[in-house]
Amino acid sequence: MSKLGKKPIIIPKDTKVKLESGRIFLTGPKGSKELTLNDKIFAATIVDDKSLIIKLIKKNETSSMLWGTTRSIINSAIIGVSEGFEKILELNGVGFRAILKGNILILQIGFSHTISYKIPEGIKAAVEKSTIIKINGIDKELVGKVSSEIKMLKPVEPYKGKGIKERGQYVFRKEGKKK
Repeated sequence: MSKLGKKPIIIPKDTKVKLESGRIFLTGPKGSKELTLNDKIFAATIVDDKSLIIKLIKKNETSSMLWGTTRSIINSAIIGVSEGFEKILELNGVGFRAILKGNILILQIGFSHTISYKIPEGIKAAVEKSTIIKINGIDKELVGKVSSEIKMLKPVEPYKGKGIKERGQYVFRKEGKKK
């Protein structure tokens, strides 16, 4: 049995949830999203427009493993349409800067050329002080994917700490060579 799957999902006041034959429609102030639910394994019910409960129809080992995961995905989608998700990236290094032109992020990060990164649909990006990039969206997975792709363009090196890192990310610093 899943401990997480048993918990009800609390629906915020400004968010509407609608169930239709294996589909969940979510609308909130940040946007709307549609999720599919395997109606052969799970049954979803809304209680007083305040909480969503997911129950197992068939109880076996694999379905109980999927129970908590499914609840977590639906909970993240509800949080996404009501509040949204945000990741903040910082550029550390001499001459490192970012410029946003439309939906293309142009990065100068220590290479002989500039790097262009196309921001996918559903993601909003903003550049502050040319060294801070804010990534916003309603899809938690897509926000994380975009931020990790940008971070992988110039990973933080352990000696001087140069590169692109997430705000609050700990960088293990190494000592340089000794004479």
